Amino acid sequence: MTDTKQLVRYALRHADDCLVLSHRLAEWSSRAPDLEEDIALTNIGLDLLGQARMLYCYAGDIDGARTEDDYAFFRNERQFSNLLLVEQPNGDFAGTIARQVLFSTYQQLLWEHMDTSTDATLAAIAAKARKETAYHLRHARTWLHRLGDGTDESHTRMQSAVDGLWRFTAELFAVDDLDLSMVAAGIGVNVGDLVEPWRADIAKDLQEATVSMPDDPHQHSGGRDGRHTNHLGLMLAEMQVLQRTYPGASW
Repeated sequence: MTDTKQLVRYALRHADDCLVLSHRLAEWSSRAPDLEEDIALTNIGLDLLGQARMLYCYAGDIDGARTEDDYAFFRNERQFSNLLLVEQPNGDFAGTIARQVLFSTYQQLLWEHMDTSTDATLAAIAAKARKETAYHLRHARTWLHRLGDGTDESHTRMQSAVDGLWRFTAELFAVDDLDLSMVAAGIGVNVGDLVEPWRADIAKDLQEATVSMPDDPHQHSGGRDGRHTNHLGLMLAEMQVLQRTYPGASW
C-alpha cells in the first residue's frame, strides 16, 4: 500500500516547481518586449499555475487537513521542494527563454512518463499538462533559435544565459528515496532515466540555435530538500505577503 505522506510529498514537489516558475513568469506582466510576448508569457504562467493547483488540491485531498492556499501561502522556503532552476530570477529575456527551454524539455518528458502512472489522478493531471507543456516548449524553442542565431548581441546574451543556468540542470535528474518509492509503487517517474533524452533534445536545440552546449562540472542542488538560493525567500515574501497579513481574507 502506498504511504500517503510520501504521495503528498511527491505531489508537492512537482506542484512547487510549477507554482514558483509561474510566479517568475508573472513578473514579466506588462514588462515583456512586446504585447504578444506579454500575453504569451502570462498564458504559460497561468498554465503552470493551473498545474500547480491541481497537484496542491490532490495533496490536500490526501492529507485531509490543508488546502491549496495553505500550501502556496503558509509554508516557508525550507518547506518548499521545488528545483533550484525554476526559482532563478528572470534576468533579461534571453535568460527567461533559456530557463524555459531547459525546464520545459525536462517537464515534457516527465509528464509523458507520468501519463502512465498507476495513480489515476496523477495520470490525468499529466495527460492535461503534457499538452500545455508542448506549447511552452515550442514557444521557448522558437525564441531560443531566433535569439541564438540572431544578431551578435542576441547570440551573446543567449549563450551567457545558458551558461549561467547550466549549473542547475543536474538536479533535474537526481533520484532520491522518495522517487524510488514512487517508482516501485508504479506511481512516479525515475527522473534519472530522463537525462539522456533530455540531453539529446537540448543538444539538438542548442546546435540549431548556434549556441554551445556547456560542460560545467560545478552543479548545485538541494531544492528537493528545502535548501534554496536566496532568490526563493525574496520571491515568497512578495507572493505571500497579503495572505500572511490578512489570513483567511476573501474578496
